[in-house]
Amino acid sequence: MSLQYLSTRGQAPVLDFEGVLLAGLAQDGGLYLPQSLPSFSASELRAMRGMSYTELATTVIAPFVEGSIDRDTLSGLVEASYRDFRHQAVAPVLQLDHDQWLLELFHGPTLAFKDFALQLLGRLLDHVLTRRGERVVIMGATSGDTGSAAIEGCRHCEHVDIFILYPDGRVSDVQRRQMTTVPGDNVHNLAIRGNFDDCQALVKASFVADAFLPDGRSLVAVNSINWARIMAQIVYYFYAAFALGGPDRPVNFSVPTGNFGDIYAGYLAHRMGLPVNNLVIATNRNDVLHRMLTTGTYARQPIEASLSPSMDISISSNFERLLFDLYDGDAAQIAQLMADFSEGEISLTDSALARAQKLFTSAKVSDEETCEEIRLAWEKTGQLLDPHTAIGTRAARLCARDGEGPMVTLSTAHPAKFPAAVARAKTGQTPALPDHLADLFDREERFDTLDNDIAAVHAFMAAQCRS
Repeated sequence: MSLQYLSTRGQAPVLDFEGVLLAGLAQDGGLYLPQSLPSFSASELRAMRGMSYTELATTVIAPFVEGSIDRDTLSGLVEASYRDFRHQAVAPVLQLDHDQWLLELFHGPTLAFKDFALQLLGRLLDHVLTRRGERVVIMGATSGDTGSAAIEGCRHCEHVDIFILYPDGRVSDVQRRQMTTVPGDNVHNLAIRGNFDDCQALVKASFVADAFLPDGRSLVAVNSINWARIMAQIVYYFYAAFALGGPDRPVNFSVPTGNFGDIYAGYLAHRMGLPVNNLVIATNRNDVLHRMLTTGTYARQPIEASLSPSMDISISSNFERLLFDLYDGDAAQIAQLMADFSEGEISLTDSALARAQKLFTSAKVSDEETCEEIRLAWEKTGQLLDPHTAIGTRAARLCARDGEGPMVTLSTAHPAKFPAAVARAKTGQTPALPDHLADLFDREERFDTLDNDIAAVHAFMAAQCRS
């Protein structure tokens, strides 16, 4: 029998994996979760330790897609997804200090961790849509990295038109060009006059009212609101832990995060049986998650531009999935909490906050501290860090606890994506783009600039969809 998925808010249809893949956001505005989470025993985990990344990915993901995609097909899709990563290990683990490690997640085609999920997501969509003979429209919001990874993962899909919304002037030049220089009649980049939260709100509102699309086509999400994104990211937590002695000793992870998707995948790996003592929420000046964990209040605040733009977020969409667990799966209570949050802020109960603090710790890192961390890492280890990773390594040291085992920081992007931050850190280094992107600044850009207006966005999308 196939695994079924339900909405965090309890008022949307229960779906199988294929349905969740194509739905993205639930009809009631909630996020989909599996009704039961697969788990692995210690002996099963030990048996996985010698697997390659693609073998491990197939093993971890298979229970989530059971009934929708058979294991042989899944294995082929996984192999194709990671075939062109620039490191044979796919996600290599590198030592920084005695008990400090980096998990390098930037060896994919767009130099960011989101390639791990979106290379697979594009192939999953193509497989399902080809079999069903359907066309869909992908709509996504990006604070920098999701957009290019989604375009790269989906641009060859015959059954897809893709529209990526990003905040005008608030992504790095490399991030923007990785989106806007991709050719293709099915690829559309929309620079929205606003911030990331505005882009994300436009996407969420569009999923509630998708009748603006031609021919009755449906919207598909590529943001981490789509369960398939989270599912794919669980894998590299297992891979890193096995490289450092897991499951026979616990491992800790520091995760630069804004939308809570990447660190939520680590939380799921823990619930699936991986021994994890500490998950560090590493934030920049936009510290909604750090304030939540330290005060119990989850509150919006104005977004401030930073050196780590992918984390310039004040509404962490995937936090709703954690809330669902913290409140024992009470969907009605989650629906009320999110309705209250739409008015400004909510306060967690003492018991919910205590449950979160048992596994999660957090730290806020300023731009000045980020630059200092980039410089120190270069001087002490010879490793050049991007600003997001630097926030992770600084938070890792701040939140490390003696005797808890190795601390792994997720290195979420290549430093060449953020040359301005590296220059400001005064390392004396200019990170070079890999060969496949060496001519990025010579390529022609294609994008449209629109107001933060849902009617204008919908009209543009309806006009641009291929017949």
